Amino acid sequence: MKPVKFVFFLDLKSAYKTFIRNKIRSFLTILGIVIGVGAVIATVSIGQGASEAIQSSINAMGANMLMILPGSSSLGGVHSGFGVLPTLTLRDAYAIRKLPAVKTDSGMMGMAQQVVWRGNNWATLINGANSTFSEIRNWPVAKGTFFSHGQVVSAANVAVIGNTAATELFGLINPIGHTIIIKNIPFTVVGLLSIRGFNAFGQDQDDIVVIPITTMLEKVAGTTWVHAIAVSAKSAKDTSKAQSEITALLRQRHHIPAHKASDFFVRNLTQIAQTANSSANTFTVLLGSIAAVSLLVGGIGIMNIMLVSVTERTREIGIRMAVGAKKKDILKQFLIESSVLSLFGGVLGIGAGMGISSAISAFSPLKTIVTMEPVIIALIFSLCVGIFFGFYPAYKASRMNPVEALRYE
Repeated sequence: MKPVKFVFFLDLKSAYKTFIRNKIRSFLTILGIVIGVGAVIATVSIGQGASEAIQSSINAMGANMLMILPGSSSLGGVHSGFGVLPTLTLRDAYAIRKLPAVKTDSGMMGMAQQVVWRGNNWATLINGANSTFSEIRNWPVAKGTFFSHGQVVSAANVAVIGNTAATELFGLINPIGHTIIIKNIPFTVVGLLSIRGFNAFGQDQDDIVVIPITTMLEKVAGTTWVHAIAVSAKSAKDTSKAQSEITALLRQRHHIPAHKASDFFVRNLTQIAQTANSSANTFTVLLGSIAAVSLLVGGIGIMNIMLVSVTERTREIGIRMAVGAKKKDILKQFLIESSVLSLFGGVLGIGAGMGISSAISAFSPLKTIVTMEPVIIALIFSLCVGIFFGFYPAYKASRMNPVEALRYE
């Protein structure tokens, strides 16, 4: 009795010889598998890249962050959207800071202004913020320091500058200690923010100058209202709790009756990230499912070609049975052939999918991520396709009458 491993090796060798004899036909047979697996790998990598880009963009805005925006107005049935009415103040921010689920907060006000240093000038975003801005936004300084709480309290003329604004104004010169002019007011640069790059919406996050919120309100903007309040919850689990606490506190502070709508809006960035990721995953599954149809088409192609192969090799099957081959041996031989055919197509498809993913990352703004999980699943699925669609031809071959098979011309 021959060892099982040796018999299996002989079956693989027989399958290999069969494929070599029909190279073009074998390649065309597995083409559907190659296209299907490649498309699945590519679409999943795009979806995973999109999910990571969304998560990175949200994380770049801050850890466990919530944004509180001023109220909206409605005139003649036309809703103007949040951020129109001035309803938030620094006192609101100070009150929010004391809530149990809140770690820290910062009143925010931003406006585009021309910044001047000697003969250079640059239009950039001037952002008024608290000394906690760096912590909330998870945005450390690369050089110098961030302004202190004492400088916020005293409304000091100090600024922390982003990399793009620093490059446009100072070139290769270290900006720390130099004086820039904003709206005819001198500000001493005390820090240079680390490079953050572009966000998911294509905005340059480094094109910014951050000054104390008190200085912004009193000297630059001339108002007591803030554009927003950024809040960092104590943990990701506390964001929903913090949102409820903030809503209840601000409604009480703004004396809003129970039957009236709030004059502010609390945006939970963690929930937004989860929703965006869910949408990206749903889209990925949809595209992957469409791509998987190609695998089924490829499986039908394998079944078709194996049925042709059984017909062409009827005499060979009869001879094998005549010399002692059992039905299970014939079944196993043809199942191995269909499985190897499909598995080889899966391997080529994985290579094609990785190549497509790399090309998309190299020649488009889309970022793709290929992980082992979809690769392994695609490989196993392609093997299952070969076994499933190869079973009927193999079964048909194993049920042949040896006498009739030998007479077949």
